Amino acid sequence: MRPERLIAWPKVAVVLFNLGGPDNQEAVRPFLLNLFADPAILRVPPFIRPFLARYIASKRVPAAKENYRLMGGGSPLLPLTQAQATALEAALMPHWETRCFIAMRYWHPFSLETVRAVKDWAPDEILLLPLYPHFSTTTTGSSLSAWREAAAQGGLVRPTTTLCCWFDDPAITANAAALVQKTIDEARAALPPGTPLRVLFSAHGLPETIVTRGDPYQFQIEAYVAALRRHLREPDIEGLVCYQSRATPQKWLGPSTDDAVIEAGRDRRAVVVVPVAFVSDHSETLVELDIEYRELAEKHHVLGYFRAPVQNSDPGFIAALARLAVEARERGPGLCSSGGGRRCPASHKDCPFARSGHAFTAERVH
Repeated sequence: MRPERLIAWPKVAVVLFNLGGPDNQEAVRPFLLNLFADPAILRVPPFIRPFLARYIASKRVPAAKENYRLMGGGSPLLPLTQAQATALEAALMPHWETRCFIAMRYWHPFSLETVRAVKDWAPDEILLLPLYPHFSTTTTGSSLSAWREAAAQGGLVRPTTTLCCWFDDPAITANAAALVQKTIDEARAALPPGTPLRVLFSAHGLPETIVTRGDPYQFQIEAYVAALRRHLREPDIEGLVCYQSRATPQKWLGPSTDDAVIEAGRDRRAVVVVPVAFVSDHSETLVELDIEYRELAEKHHVLGYFRAPVQNSDPGFIAALARLAVEARERGPGLCSSGGGRRCPASHKDCPFARSGHAFTAERVH
């Protein structure tokens, strides 16, 4: 039963950020244009970016349309995020009067649409909750910039708490590890006894230059995987962090997932592929991992190919996310992480805490 609202019962708008995806074939081109026109993604001089964005998008449209056709014509990301929002809203109702809103970065609902919806609801407070566990200037950073611009344009002024990252939260990693362990167990049951097994922790890649300039994404990915492994029944199981979804000609973080799959074939291994940094299914999991890399594994004689599920609306994940939201709001307006303060060493100057001079705290990061 929804609690009766009292004077002390706050009305909190929770805004969930995600990438977004085209909902039909006609939306693929404008979605890609929005993606590559983002200065956080395509880091070239502003006078070049529109032309280069159009060129890259036009080259990628045919393959992207085919990928979305394989998923029924469009991305499932919005309906999956809506399901997460509904579940999270229910989990937060015992704590506040809550409504969860969705702001996508490159396709509807855009931040300005969401700002207007939040303003119409007239909350007492706002909690910004990116559905990217790991902070990157290309994901959370870009989404927060778009939100600030939209809030200024829409005249939305409310006390706001921003949760910048939650990659090292123990409940989140324990929940993810349970899904991975279940897949490992299924792989062991399906494979002939004694078949060597390698776990590929596959994260979305980034150009190396973004990381070397101070983006904390790779640090947070590696810390997350290390924490996840500690929850497995065999923490020392053979495994590798790798990166997928290269989108531009620059050198990207490696090793690439496709190279890792090919190497597993050479080494006569079966693989369990674990999507990292994804909490909802979309083209990178449903097409790239489930179809393209599976076909690559068969071509290179990998002994078995298994993919761990992402969390989507798993009840344990939603419960952990709700607790994170409650803890973040209790810290009051401003910037926070799942650990409260800064989680990234000082060398990562693009950590959102960097400009405010917060010290690195390592009690969960090891």
